[in-house]
Amino acid sequence: MEQAGEGDSADNEELLMDRLSDYSIGNSFSQVNQRLSILDLLLTEIKYNILLVSKFWGVREGVMIGLFVAGFFLGSWDLGIGEISSGGDYNRWGILGGEESGFLHMKDLALILSLLSVICWVGFVVMLWNSYPIMRENMVYLLIGMGFIQFGHIKSHADNPSFPLDSGIGGWVWIVVSNLVMLFLSIFVVRRAVVETRDMHVQRKHFHPDPRVIDRAWKDHSLLSWSLGIAVWIIVLNISFWSSAHSIAPSPGDLDFRYSLVFLHIFSGIVATFLLLGIVWFPEFMLGSTEARIQTSRAREVSGEVFEPKKAEQGKCPVCNQNTNAIQETTGEISIPCESDGCSGKGVTGSECEQCGIRIPSRVVCANCGSNTPVGSHFGRVEAW
Repeated sequence: MEQAGEGDSADNEELLMDRLSDYSIGNSFSQVNQRLSILDLLLTEIKYNILLVSKFWGVREGVMIGLFVAGFFLGSWDLGIGEISSGGDYNRWGILGGEESGFLHMKDLALILSLLSVICWVGFVVMLWNSYPIMRENMVYLLIGMGFIQFGHIKSHADNPSFPLDSGIGGWVWIVVSNLVMLFLSIFVVRRAVVETRDMHVQRKHFHPDPRVIDRAWKDHSLLSWSLGIAVWIIVLNISFWSSAHSIAPSPGDLDFRYSLVFLHIFSGIVATFLLLGIVWFPEFMLGSTEARIQTSRAREVSGEVFEPKKAEQGKCPVCNQNTNAIQETTGEISIPCESDGCSGKGVTGSECEQCGIRIPSRVVCANCGSNTPVGSHFGRVEAW
């Protein structure tokens, strides 16, 4: 057990929780084929993240969920109104078109619900912006990607209302291009920034002479299920935007309105926005106040925030403070020369020598004072192992 977030989230400092590395990984998939062991790891991580959500999401996240759920229902509601199912007046369009604006010629109740939907969405985005400050820049990239996908589906249906049926290459171009933009923003910008910031965080905040401690820190800061969440989010987002555009694309005379498409849009949209909330929340929870913002290494170099990785360190005798032959590598592993006669190899303490295969001891004898001390004590005040 350790403090919540094991990523030093300031909001959860007083809460105790299990670490991801404390959970045993199942073997349901690896029993079928060893190559499927990554699925066992992924399943364990998903269960762990669900536990985190159930334990640490509170009133704030509940309000945001309520806002976007209300936004979907208010913006899609048509029962008793008939504005959407009738197709509206396709001769009027636009929002700021003066007296000819299609938005202003909506039925009164539909206009009221639309405005309330806009207010809910603005409230959701504002809360998302204020709640997770170190993810603000990346949140903007994700929202821009959403806008591109929505525009792609609108444009494809404008050219062919029955898309993807009877669609040529031209109809698919908009979808492919908009999704490529989303993939670039979400994978090569947002994910890369989070992964590289995570790497820097582990190397800087969780450095330890014992390599087992560092290895545990890497496992605790795994982003496997979070990365899968981005992929699922993009897929569900496409389903939501396609169903919304497809339900109203035909002109009023040809419109065969189906509420099943509206329900699909609402359901998939809620799932997608829920995933978006998790995608923005998790890095903030993992890293918390220990990082000013989440950026790629290149962006940090441009802004002058270059992270210098820890260099290999020469061990010092804890008794006489003289240099010893123990070396702490940048990975945190401690290596010492083999004590076997005639062998010039070395290895990590507790492992076998890379040349003769003799086990490397976990204690070092100082050549200056002759003290026999644990190798971990040669690198500051650490627990002997």
